[in-house]
Amino acid sequence: MTKKSTKKPIMRKLPLSKELLLKMHDLMVKSRVLEERLIKIYKIGEAYFWIGAPGEEAWGVPLGLLVNKGQGINHDWLHLHYRGTPTLIAMGLTMEDGIRLIMNRATDPSTGGRNFSNHYCFPKWNVAPITSPIEVQYSQCLGTAWVQKREKAKGITIVTGGDAGTAEGDFASCLVWSSRPGRELPILITVQNNRWGISTSYDGQHGEEKLADRGKAFGIRTLTINGNDPVESYLSLKEELEYVRKNKKPVLLEANVSRLYGHSSASGASFVANEADCIKLFEEKLLKWDLITREEIKDIYFRYDEESKATTERVRGEPAPAGETIWDHVYADNENGDWRKF
Repeated sequence: MTKKSTKKPIMRKLPLSKELLLKMHDLMVKSRVLEERLIKIYKIGEAYFWIGAPGEEAWGVPLGLLVNKGQGINHDWLHLHYRGTPTLIAMGLTMEDGIRLIMNRATDPSTGGRNFSNHYCFPKWNVAPITSPIEVQYSQCLGTAWVQKREKAKGITIVTGGDAGTAEGDFASCLVWSSRPGRELPILITVQNNRWGISTSYDGQHGEEKLADRGKAFGIRTLTINGNDPVESYLSLKEELEYVRKNKKPVLLEANVSRLYGHSSASGASFVANEADCIKLFEEKLLKWDLITREEIKDIYFRYDEESKATTERVRGEPAPAGETIWDHVYADNENGDWRKF
């Protein structure tokens, strides 16, 4: 007769719930697989350009999960840049809509197929139009934050951008206008520091030790985190979002992240092996915590890869935008495309 083991199972104290940890991993993989599919679409000649967020999943997914999603000033307004796929995936972005945009299909709900990859716009979620000019979102976000302050709204404003763009005047304007004594604005100002400005290395370009230090001169609460760790990202974002919601004052948060496929298709969009891969690092922790098996991880990648392939086939058959729709998506509520009525 086999004796039952008298050893008690080892109880591990997890930093977050098992359900949340596995959900974050699932969404991180979905975002990565989508981005890699977009790169393939570009490389076979079915898109004009790619720029995206591989390497920023551990930062972007937690942000998307913590957003007060909805429409109107009592929900959060998001002014994202073109590396916002993980955040939007966590908010509910479908693979169809990501692929429709890069393939310039009329069915693209963001722009009607008339903009670059990852240049999203979702009014139903308060996602402002993502634009190509560097860092203009840092001045645009002041408008929504000011309205939220004026109306004493429940929502706050969130803005994201890259480290190189902090050299632009829009970033400085954001620090000035969000921190005026007695008129502070409810903004979470974030910088995703991947240590590259297209082909220019971060080293030698910044006099400050940390980008977040620039907020100190304005009396802005600041912090720098490891954006390659989804647990640290989630806990830090949760705390800072709560601070902004409660105090109606700005926070400047710098997240150190990776750039796994270069700047964009202009630099080749090839995998960079010497960058830290936040998903692989997270998977090693999940395996160590006995929350997942390697076979289960493989199944998640396989499932999303199959979805991305099938979605590409469907979108390939959808129409391109017609000439008469050129003024659609230019003005709000311009349903019939007649821009002259404005």
